[in-house]
Amino acid sequence: MKPHLLILVVCLVVFGLVTVSTMALPCDNIDVAVVGSGQRESVSHEVMSVTSGESYVDRQWAIPKIMVPEAWQITSGDASIVIAVLDTGIDREHEDLAGKIIAEVNFTDSPTTNDVYGHGTHVAGIIAAANNSLGVVGLAHNCSLMNVKVADDKGRCDTSVIVKGIRWAVKHDADIINMSLFATKPSLDLEEAVDYAWSQGVVVVGAAGNFMGDKPVYPAYFSNCIGVAATDVNDNVVSWSSRGDWVDVGAPGLAIYSTLPGNVYNYKSGTSMATAHVSGVAGLLLTEVSDYNDDGFVNDEVRMAIESGCDELGIKSIRRGRINAFESVADLLTLK
Repeated sequence: MKPHLLILVVCLVVFGLVTVSTMALPCDNIDVAVVGSGQRESVSHEVMSVTSGESYVDRQWAIPKIMVPEAWQITSGDASIVIAVLDTGIDREHEDLAGKIIAEVNFTDSPTTNDVYGHGTHVAGIIAAANNSLGVVGLAHNCSLMNVKVADDKGRCDTSVIVKGIRWAVKHDADIINMSLFATKPSLDLEEAVDYAWSQGVVVVGAAGNFMGDKPVYPAYFSNCIGVAATDVNDNVVSWSSRGDWVDVGAPGLAIYSTLPGNVYNYKSGTSMATAHVSGVAGLLLTEVSDYNDDGFVNDEVRMAIESGCDELGIKSIRRGRINAFESVADLLTLK
């Protein structure tokens, strides 16, 4: 049987470093692989904090940076909008995510759809953590989540499983598909799945990867996927983030505070986190968008607004600048 590709990442843990091969290799040649936004995920330089009824919104520097509070004056999303998170699962019992998941599926050999590895829960919190005065708040906190587990409890992921996850999400009415993962080699099946999702009106968002320079990664490279680089608090593309004229936008991806399994919160860094911010903005936009070109779908209008609303900031290493939630919403309103 032809081996499939694994998505690999180097993971920085608190005060420690775990490294995995930076190449996508056949699964039968790898003992341990970690899925994520590319080659680096960074957790906090502080001790993990288990919530006790506290709010940590002041640690979410990205929220004001991309003008989310201003966008919230217009929209904070809607429960009818479903954002599929293709990842390591989501902790559905987390106090900031409880009641948010409206559908879930497990395509791995793990016995649970829950997030044992701790990546998907962080991504989900950035997108749609509840606005409940506890922990953090997601960009599109009134939107719903779909938990599509495509990576196992060691973070291992197979491209054929990602394809299944995409098609399942489309079949079950996802409006947005977030893929905070990547493969270093193209896959026709993966591209066809992305094209299928787009043809059905789904907004598809993918991580540009870490420590890959300007080398294309997939699905972010595909034309029907919004490829996302990571930026820092100073609006620079982070040194380890992938870049290039194939990368569509930048979004905050350094030291992002969000949810972790077990009512825990902490920082992670990576284009995984940046991708989640773009999916959150897409969730906001779907409440305000109309089919302006009468093609039967609105995903093209949402993508246009995400890209046109970017703050350019002189960022030359990606196609557009850093996302701006308010400007993107405002752009849509001017079209009404």
